[in-house]
Amino acid sequence: MSDRPNIVFILPDQLRPDFLSCYGATFIDTPNIDWIADQGTRYDRAYSASPVCVPARTALLTGMNAIRNGVADNLHAVRGDYNEVGIRTWPQLLADVGYYTAGVGKMHFYPWDARHGFQYRVIAEDKRWLHIRDDYYQYLRERGLRKYHGNEHESYLENRGAITNLLPWEHSIDRFVGREACRFIDNYGGDGPFALMVGFPGPHCPYDPSPDFPETFDPDDMPEAIPEVAGDTPVLRQQNIDGNKRPWNGVDYTEFTDAHKKTIRAHYSGLVKQIDHEVGAIIESLRSNGLLDNTVIFFATDHADYLGDHNLIGKASFYESAWHIPMLVRLPGGPTGQSSDDLVELRDVTGTMLAAAGVTIPSHMDSTTLPGLGLSDAPPRDRIVGMLSNGWCIFDGEWKLAKYSTGETLLFNMRDDPAEQHNLASKPAHVDKYRRLDTDLTLDLMESYRFAMHDRLAQSGDMSQDPAFGLEGWRRPYPATVEFVSE
Repeated sequence: MSDRPNIVFILPDQLRPDFLSCYGATFIDTPNIDWIADQGTRYDRAYSASPVCVPARTALLTGMNAIRNGVADNLHAVRGDYNEVGIRTWPQLLADVGYYTAGVGKMHFYPWDARHGFQYRVIAEDKRWLHIRDDYYQYLRERGLRKYHGNEHESYLENRGAITNLLPWEHSIDRFVGREACRFIDNYGGDGPFALMVGFPGPHCPYDPSPDFPETFDPDDMPEAIPEVAGDTPVLRQQNIDGNKRPWNGVDYTEFTDAHKKTIRAHYSGLVKQIDHEVGAIIESLRSNGLLDNTVIFFATDHADYLGDHNLIGKASFYESAWHIPMLVRLPGGPTGQSSDDLVELRDVTGTMLAAAGVTIPSHMDSTTLPGLGLSDAPPRDRIVGMLSNGWCIFDGEWKLAKYSTGETLLFNMRDDPAEQHNLASKPAHVDKYRRLDTDLTLDLMESYRFAMHDRLAQSGDMSQDPAFGLEGWRRPYPATVEFVSE
């Protein structure tokens, strides 16, 4: 057995914590995901600082926030010369110390078949990417099957994207990913330390559980959506409507009733149950191969899903329904049945994976190790700073300030108002709180922008004292030698 632990990182797409029984959901039972929590640590205040697919995943890949890595929305991609400017991905860093790195399922890379340090890849991309010839496409084609757009299903538009998939469970995309993850463990798990990231495309929309999966859900049993507050974010809602009308989805949410929302939630629950089944299969593969006792398991998601909260669908804001995520860590020999109230970020999984493997976190990363695991004595975060192309946010554990390019600004006391129903941004009684948060947010963004310019540095010392700079033909070093430390 290697002295370095194996690492398995399970990342469903767009999963809410309150649809897992380990986070208190009573309408659904997720025993396999709950097992990770029972055998490890559950983080109750975990956030995706950039709650959109590509920015969240790029932050994980690089260990850097969205401003530092330059990816702040789904139209961005990590720069092609990232190694040349001193950036290395976590799969590269682990491969450097002998890990066999594997990415199975959805990674949302551009191009879709990029590796970014993964030595082994089985690709099943976003459920909306119908035309890419990934491994799931080839799997279906070999069986005379194909991918379907949501609008090819009965009642897709009427049910606002809630459908029953035309493909049987055995050939569903999450079943394919779970099976391929187990295949990797069976074939390569005993060869030495490995780091396996499993990207499930579900429960992302379309909300399309399989017709023959044994468990279904009644819309009447679903929790109510958080109501919209008139006047808080009407422009954000209109953008949400317009974005979902585009061909990738094609659904008009202008009329979005309580019945629509409950139907969506019931179908979403069905997808969560299918993923829980695959999580159980992965755990069993580790156990049957004698690997479980030496494997660190991470479970998180790239962002959550409104599912009708605030009359919205999807993600891409700093409402709790979009950026509050589940995060579970099972560390062999570590704490069990532990819950943590510390503020943590999705990209802290990156620093924690490196720490578990005995790899020093590089200075260019602003990822840190998750608290409470005994892997470092780094202090917990005292704030979460959110970054998207269309908005910024700061949350100090009690107060949250969100500012959007729409001109809409929200200030909530999350202890008194967890459903975010009382916007205090314009209230004179809270002007000092607003100013303090706004100043802290501005300073944090300035610091990130300073780091983001590191590849443009001509020098990191004092050129006035450098004789070489005075000679004709001087060329700046690229990348400049600089430590990424705060001033």
